[in-house]
Amino acid sequence: MGGLRGLLGGMVVVGLMVGEALAVAAPRQPLADFSQPIELPLGSELPREWLMAQGMQGDEAQRLFNEGYALFQEGTAASLQGAIEKFAASIALLEARNEAFNEAVVRYWSGFAHLNLGYNREALAQYERAIAIFEAAAQQATGENLQTAQTWQARTLGSMGFAYDSLGEKSRALEYYNQALPLLRAVGDRGGEANTLNNMGLVYDSLGEKSRALEYYNQALPLRRAVGDRRGEAATLAGIGAVYDDLGEKSRALEYFNQALPLSRSVGNRSVEAATLNNIGLVYDSLGEKSRALEYYNQALPIVRAVGNRSGEATTLTNIGQVYDSLGEKSRALEYFNQALPLSRVVGNRSGEANTLNNIGVVYNSLGEKSRALDYYNQALPLYKAVGDISGEANTLRNSAWVHRDQGQLTTALENIQAAIALIEQLRSATPPGELRQTYFATVQDYYQFYLDLLMELHQQQPNQGYDTQAFQVSESSRARTLVEQLSEANLDIRQGVDPQLLAQEQTLTQQLTATEQQRITLTKDGTASQADIDTIKAKIQQTLQNLQTVEIQIRRQSPAYANIKFPQPLSLQEVQNQILDNNTLLLEYALGKDRSFLFVVSKTNLQTIELPPQADIEAAVIAYRDQLNTPDFTDLTQGQQLSEMLLGEIAPQLSNQRLLIVSNGQLQLLPFGALPHPEGASIAPLLANHEIINLPSATSLAIQRQTWANRPPAPKTVAIIADPVFEANDDRFATNVTPQQLGNQDLSELIPLELATRAGCLGFRRLPHTGTEANNILALVPDTQKFIATGFEANHAAATAATLNQYQILHLATHGCIQDNARLSNLALTAYNPNGQLANNPALHLQDIYNLKLNADLVVLSACETGTGADVAGEGIVGMTSGFMYAGAKRVVVSLWSVSDVSTANLMSDFYRRMLEQNTNPNQALRQAQLAMWNSETKYRAPYYWAAFTLQGEF
Repeated sequence: MGGLRGLLGGMVVVGLMVGEALAVAAPRQPLADFSQPIELPLGSELPREWLMAQGMQGDEAQRLFNEGYALFQEGTAASLQGAIEKFAASIALLEARNEAFNEAVVRYWSGFAHLNLGYNREALAQYERAIAIFEAAAQQATGENLQTAQTWQARTLGSMGFAYDSLGEKSRALEYYNQALPLLRAVGDRGGEANTLNNMGLVYDSLGEKSRALEYYNQALPLRRAVGDRRGEAATLAGIGAVYDDLGEKSRALEYFNQALPLSRSVGNRSVEAATLNNIGLVYDSLGEKSRALEYYNQALPIVRAVGNRSGEATTLTNIGQVYDSLGEKSRALEYFNQALPLSRVVGNRSGEANTLNNIGVVYNSLGEKSRALDYYNQALPLYKAVGDISGEANTLRNSAWVHRDQGQLTTALENIQAAIALIEQLRSATPPGELRQTYFATVQDYYQFYLDLLMELHQQQPNQGYDTQAFQVSESSRARTLVEQLSEANLDIRQGVDPQLLAQEQTLTQQLTATEQQRITLTKDGTASQADIDTIKAKIQQTLQNLQTVEIQIRRQSPAYANIKFPQPLSLQEVQNQILDNNTLLLEYALGKDRSFLFVVSKTNLQTIELPPQADIEAAVIAYRDQLNTPDFTDLTQGQQLSEMLLGEIAPQLSNQRLLIVSNGQLQLLPFGALPHPEGASIAPLLANHEIINLPSATSLAIQRQTWANRPPAPKTVAIIADPVFEANDDRFATNVTPQQLGNQDLSELIPLELATRAGCLGFRRLPHTGTEANNILALVPDTQKFIATGFEANHAAATAATLNQYQILHLATHGCIQDNARLSNLALTAYNPNGQLANNPALHLQDIYNLKLNADLVVLSACETGTGADVAGEGIVGMTSGFMYAGAKRVVVSLWSVSDVSTANLMSDFYRRMLEQNTNPNQALRQAQLAMWNSETKYRAPYYWAAFTLQGEF
């Protein structure tokens, strides 16, 4: 049957910062396999007109075939060579006797033996002779004979596809797979169907179409399991793991590889075992664990040699060489590369040849032999193009750009990196939408960093050629692209027209995720669970997350609305100036880089670029000052003078009472700019005293928000508040007939002093009584017909997800915040109990719930801790509550950057709403004025700890 592939490699980025060439591990190589051998028709009683010999048992042709097949099953290089010789002798006898069908069957197995040795052209020669015979037989046959002929025809077509894939001819491989698939389905060959689907997944993976690769793998996997094909199951698991590895999902990749490895060993599938060992090595290599990577490569090498897979051997040698290169052992790296290169060439493995050539170029580049490096890159490029390896082509173009830059050939370098970026954008669009596209984009941020840095170097040499304008657009292109796409689909019903069963599956998985996460929290809080129990529940959460992600991808694939979305391009400088800015607003866009950083200062009519220190220097200063701000008695803003001068010093005269739109990355996203002193040091007043400050994920995201909600009528009512939930068993709001004993074994520890209470943490929530005070103070400003309040037991999941929330201009949530590394698990705490003492089914508003809200809100206020933090994804920024509420329909969101005080937050929010609702001040100015009032007060609450955490993001 069509061979399945092991997975040996894929691009591994060694350096992620500007200034480092990128080595790549060897490509994923096909390893021939025969998961479900077909019973041979040799000796079967078929009509003479079928050219099927009868009574062959015991004759010479049969004996030679049997001996060859036994050697084939041994799977060593020597036995495979012996099998080829035996098959050739059998074929000669059958050909002489004009037994064409039997001859074709033996040629089929001879093709497999050639494939296992990497003789792809020779394999194709065998298959081409065989397929002609099988097709002719199928045209004449009926009944069972037709099914037999079609089975052989289909499997030979699949094997030909596999051989062309091995040669790097991806389009031709897909042609043969697409011919094989309907035939396999017609004859009910589920094993062959699974194998072909798997191999199609491998092709799409190598072409960079990760979404389609996962689609085919996920069709193949249940079929593998249904037919009991454990060998094939191991290969498909390894294939899925390889996709996640390429997308930057290293932990998830290891999960799949660690399922595939013992399975391949248990069934004796040494090819897939070697491939999986290589792939695990690749993950550890990319994580910087070089010695561990070598352990896995060195386990794989003797296996690929034993089975005679020279493509696999070349792959493994290249991977080992790449590790030694990254360890600085250049001579040793070249030894391994120079062993791999002739092996790839002799078996016609152009992908492997290209990768090894590229890696040799990387070594010579690091040794200062720039011309020699270019020579190897220029040999690799046409090979990548020929086999359709877009990732490899982009990587080599980027490496060439770096060499040309070193040689002072900046224009040529620019051409190279522009071509590389175009390929990266192509790959990005082919990646599954949502989180996987976001993760992939994070892995290629170094391309954009290099491109921007190169443009700025050109700008310094030729300041009037517009290179700074191009650099600004590159900065916008590298930011928040997933959020921009989400906002583009936000007002569409992408679930309309989708299979109801798929939607039901999504709902079930969402409920399972919530329930399982709550179970994890309960186990952790209880303190009696074993680590094994906790690990089991965490694994269940990860599996549910993965299943949910898969279903969401399928929903978007089926959605007519999603299919018609034309995602916008990042804004140009002129579009930012025309669509975003006015004469009183400056955009400050920071781009932090390894060797140097940049600040783009954009006004309505001008662009200025400022070179800043390296990212590490800026972030160290940010962390130090932020630690001071996070101290309740810290008020000496002069401690931030150096940081302020670093970030704003060169543009201090231009700031003059301007509104500041801040777009940043890295640790800068967690800095409250409003609490910086003025960079000129004229006073110790915070920057907020003279400037309205708004944070944005990117300028483009704001433009898309405006387009998305441009024609939305205003909500008819003013404010909806959810506050002061019930968290504890000893809450005095329980009915007197419900005792703590009836509520079970709960944490009844004493409340911490109210002055120290913060709206923080993921475990052991305690009541925040001042959230109730905060709610009442806000409600006192609003007529009864214009407000909604849910506190206590009513501050539950049903209230927080009610469809009627879209009637309110403002949504205010005052509670504990729980921010986790996996954004989907971050949540706002809701009431944990029903009034009768029963635990609530869903005591949290998760990010998944937020994305499913349909709001019509001018403002969402998250009066909780750390709601402006979350996972910092390179190229996307902070992923969490803000993006969720923007997608749900919020024009602007107020969030916090650290654990906020319950008492002071209630005071701040009460003043904020008073200014906004009584004095009709816009939200941005109202928040600023309330914060300044605290700073100017004579109380302890003047410390930035109590007010500076809150920042506004979105529309200004």
